[in-house]
Amino acid sequence: MSSIPIAFCGGMLRAAGLAALLLLLTLTAASAERRIALVLGNSQYQHAAPLANPARDAQAMADRLKDLGFEVVSGFDLTKQQTQATVAQFAKQVRGADIALFFYAGHGLQVSGKNYLLPVDAALEDETSLDFEAVSVDFILRQMSRETSIRLVFLDACRDNPLADVLAKSAGIKGASSGLAEIPIENGGAGTLVAFAASPNQLAYDGSGDHSPFTTALLQHIGESNVSITEAMNRVTSDVFKVTAGKQRPWINVSLTTEVVLHKVDLNAPLIVGEATAPQAEAGSETRNTGASSSQNDDQLALNALREKIPKLATDGPILFDRPVEFGDPAIDGKSIAQLIKGEPLFSPVEGLDKSVWQGKHCDGCHQWNETRLCEQAKNFAANDVSVLRLQHPLGTRFKVALARWAQGGCK
Repeated sequence: MSSIPIAFCGGMLRAAGLAALLLLLTLTAASAERRIALVLGNSQYQHAAPLANPARDAQAMADRLKDLGFEVVSGFDLTKQQTQATVAQFAKQVRGADIALFFYAGHGLQVSGKNYLLPVDAALEDETSLDFEAVSVDFILRQMSRETSIRLVFLDACRDNPLADVLAKSAGIKGASSGLAEIPIENGGAGTLVAFAASPNQLAYDGSGDHSPFTTALLQHIGESNVSITEAMNRVTSDVFKVTAGKQRPWINVSLTTEVVLHKVDLNAPLIVGEATAPQAEAGSETRNTGASSSQNDDQLALNALREKIPKLATDGPILFDRPVEFGDPAIDGKSIAQLIKGEPLFSPVEGLDKSVWQGKHCDGCHQWNETRLCEQAKNFAANDVSVLRLQHPLGTRFKVALARWAQGGCK
């Protein structure tokens, strides 16, 4: 086990005939894996000032996890009784899951090294409050550890918590504080990752935007294609550290015995798009394509149909990294690849991503693009030309076409 700062398969639906050819952007690993998530977010506290973001954070995370193939059990602004009922539902569904995930946003506290999450009706007026009003993180971890292989925990619960002060002063409980304590990881299955919004015993910011800094970064990186969860959390740490000017550093405890990738994309699998009409047979002719031969013909026709949809650039000349390019798109024409990757994205890098997450950001910051990394990506486009239409891109399809041409010319 290490304790460090947090620094589908694509598949092809074979055409049963030539009448309809469908695009499958990705088939998630959920078809092969059983993924169950518990997502809780509390904002409207009855005995403390409400928090702006946790319920929104949790809702956005629930939506993202559904896109990643998770069955999601969620609850927002729940009382203790409602929280227990929701956790009980999760406990029934999660048994035997390949991946069990827990995300919480809201108030939390630690008492003598034990972490607790606070439902919206928690008052914490005396020493019995923890047992009857709070929810032990250990209790939830036990529920998600029954016959599960991989466990992922994300706690955005280190906000400044006035209820912790109430408990410490009025109930005389020593060691009560807002920052969460480090959670030890037990062995079992393929391992566990526990990610905190802030370092142990430190506070996290709720944020002035639609989401907290931690959840904003998590939404950005948790679903990136072919990125392991540990690498995603490295990127989360980097983003949060930058946006808070070094005041908040997420923290991870990880003991995974296998690489966990939540969004796998086979960059070489051909995908089929659009609709095509079967060509009319010449009078008197017969078509007798059966078995593998028919399937191969259908696949090739599908690929050809997809290639016809790939846009052409406005130039036939060589594409160079730092030279202006005529893409054929007024939004990016006359700019070089080097300029564009330092600019702002034109489209969401992930379909359905909230605008607040990507608008006004810089492409090289979101993707850590540089010339070397971009060349590797461009080689994928060049090796498999239909991949330029496979996934959404923050600078559009013509930019991907230009990258493929750039790679074919040696990434000069």
